Amino acid sequence: MKPASVDEYIAGFPPKVRTVLRRIRVTVRKAAPAAEEKISYRMPSFRLDGTLLYFAAFKNHIGLYPPVRGDAKLVKAAATYAGEKGNLRFPLDKPIPYALIRRIVQARVRERRERAAAKRS
Repeated sequence: MKPASVDEYIAGFPPKVRTVLRRIRVTVRKAAPAAEEKISYRMPSFRLDGTLLYFAAFKNHIGLYPPVRGDAKLVKAAATYAGEKGNLRFPLDKPIPYALIRRIVQARVRERRERAAAKRS
């Protein structure tokens, strides 16, 4: 079933996973306070001048989408977590890199705003 809200999505997981999902949500909100939260493709998403990012819980990891691009330092920092298509996978049996997630969100905010400004020009 498709969750109706991010709260409903998070509530559907075991307590340990809910804690991680809540903290990711807070991390994104702090890094992108103007972003709109919604469910898209059956997972939490944030929009700011278009799609900012998605995150989702799986059996053994948390996925973060879309892939990191355009910032060589950030790409390098995220490389450990990159899956086969570049989307990030944070194993649930290891510490979640919330500071890295914050940096990714900040980079995506810059990217989305630059893209929106270019369209207005």
